[in-house]
Amino acid sequence: MPTSPGAWRPSERELARRAERRRLRVRRSGTASASTVVFFALLGLGLVLSPGWERVQETFFSWSDAKESFPLVLEAFWLNVRIFLVAEPAILLLALLVAIMRGTRSAWLAPARIVAVAFTDVMRGIPTLLLVVLLGFGVPALELQGLTNDRLVWATVALILSYSAYVAEVFRAGIESIHPSQIASARALGLGPVRTLRHVVVPQAVRRVVPPLLNDFISLQKDTALVSLVGAYDGVFAARDYSAYNFNYTSLVVVSLLFIALTVPLARFTDWLQRRVMERERAGAL
Repeated sequence: MPTSPGAWRPSERELARRAERRRLRVRRSGTASASTVVFFALLGLGLVLSPGWERVQETFFSWSDAKESFPLVLEAFWLNVRIFLVAEPAILLLALLVAIMRGTRSAWLAPARIVAVAFTDVMRGIPTLLLVVLLGFGVPALELQGLTNDRLVWATVALILSYSAYVAEVFRAGIESIHPSQIASARALGLGPVRTLRHVVVPQAVRRVVPPLLNDFISLQKDTALVSLVGAYDGVFAARDYSAYNFNYTSLVVVSLLFIALTVPLARFTDWLQRRVMERERAGAL
């Protein structure tokens, strides 16, 4: 397309700079690719040439056992997915409630604030594995009327309680990050404390903490494997059952790959969302 006589055109020096930058980019990309290939080639060569590689390959990376165990493990793995889908919204609601209770300043709500602090400290202090075992076996042993004795249900409740304590602190950090001028402006417009919290504070806080929330839910997806400790037939239980019956651990690798296939896309989405939030914060949109 012809340019008008007065149109700007880069100088020879500018064109030389652009060419040099392109050359450096190509050089860096080539160096990074070559170093990556060499590193993984040496790593793979070291594994293959190790004395026990044949035994490890037969025990952990058997293609025939992978094909045989995959349908069983995949069918059971859907239980982990269902637990995740049930626990996630329950965690969000309970954690937001705990965060709001902990942040309240009313003297009448001091008992609620104490309960929220105690819940957060206790649930974060108990390892999730122990909490799953305690609730999964302990509550059904009580034989309480009106409550289910299903160990899977109580193991899921344990996951909800444990993760709600962590997510509540994430929500609380988001709420406390809202500038006081936002609250003062809302009160000046005639909004009460509840409406200010609902329409001004919480929406902004939630938008700011979405990336760390997704990180917590990636961890939650992996920890759904803990329900196998109470006898729930999930993907990990199926893999362990196959390995115990066939004396081969390839099924454990199979279920690990299923967890990876589920969590990696969510991790990449989290990275993308974090970049978007940072860009909007720089632009003053949040």
